[in-house]
Amino acid sequence: MTTTVRVPEERSARVPAEQRGPGRDRDSVRLLVSCGTEVSHHAFVELPRRLRAGDLLIVNTSPTLASAVDGWIGHARVVVHFSTRGDDGRWAVELRDPDGRGTTRARAGGPAGTEVRLAGDVRLVLEEPLTPYGSRLWWGRVSEPDVLGLLRRHGRPIRYSYTQRDQPLSVYQTVFALPSADGGGSAEMPSAARPFTAHLVAELVSRGVQFAPITLHTGVASAEAHEPPYPERYEVPEASARLINAARAGEGRILAVGTTAVRAVESAVDAGGVVRARKGWTDLVVTPERGVRVVDGLLTGLHEPEASHLLMLEAIAGRAAIERSYGEALSGLYLWHEFGDVHLILPEGPHTESCSSNCR
Repeated sequence: MTTTVRVPEERSARVPAEQRGPGRDRDSVRLLVSCGTEVSHHAFVELPRRLRAGDLLIVNTSPTLASAVDGWIGHARVVVHFSTRGDDGRWAVELRDPDGRGTTRARAGGPAGTEVRLAGDVRLVLEEPLTPYGSRLWWGRVSEPDVLGLLRRHGRPIRYSYTQRDQPLSVYQTVFALPSADGGGSAEMPSAARPFTAHLVAELVSRGVQFAPITLHTGVASAEAHEPPYPERYEVPEASARLINAARAGEGRILAVGTTAVRAVESAVDAGGVVRARKGWTDLVVTPERGVRVVDGLLTGLHEPEASHLLMLEAIAGRAAIERSYGEALSGLYLWHEFGDVHLILPEGPHTESCSSNCR
């Protein structure tokens, strides 16, 4: 997507929808629906009427962790964002500088050997950059073996400068979040699912829409550094793989809730187009050149024009469709980021209703 498009600062959602006025809930956001280059505007509570019996939603069950922890390098205060736990016990971390407003700003990573003091006399030592392509995230070793316990005791949700105030961790959990067997989770909320409520899920089920849970533990966002996504842990369970394959065989539409769900399920498809139960690490980056093999459509938030997620959107819908829908979102004064409005991308092609019918 062209980077000449700029999202005005006032279009950032600063607080969750339920805090914007009396009688509001998480589902009190707007829904942009696009099918090809046809676009229409709705409330998110209308989602059940935009879908149909036989559609299958792939949802991410990863819980959000309190991944931001205060620390000190010498006498200088820093904030450590714990991103991803490695197989060798190290953590991928990002160091940030406090900005004096309760949020943080970017900080150069490293060098190797840097020691960060954390609460409880815990030490974090940076060892090497996460990848050879950048130095923002580093592998670090923590003196406390129970890092997840450290986050529960001393951590808070990662917060960016466009938000108005700190929020409790519960605000960053989606209705689909489940405790992981190993206690792990996401550094940042899989936010496309945030507007769902239990009532809305029940209405979708009553209309014949199915759900296939997967898990992908997200790392810290990378849009500010123009970086592709880092490797992340994921799991596609056997039951979900069967549901997805059955829906495809029955000509149902496979709609991912969030780019994390796309990354997970597209990492689990074999050469014959069959989704298999898989878990481990994925470094897949979905681009227009790679394309998608499983998902037909996507429910997602609104991303910054330079974000790598937009390549995934273009892989699903095409560049012209994404440019048209983002133009509509800007002119329609939609809200961006994790507390903002959402975009439903529906497929064109065989076995679908006309776009005019879908977007009405």
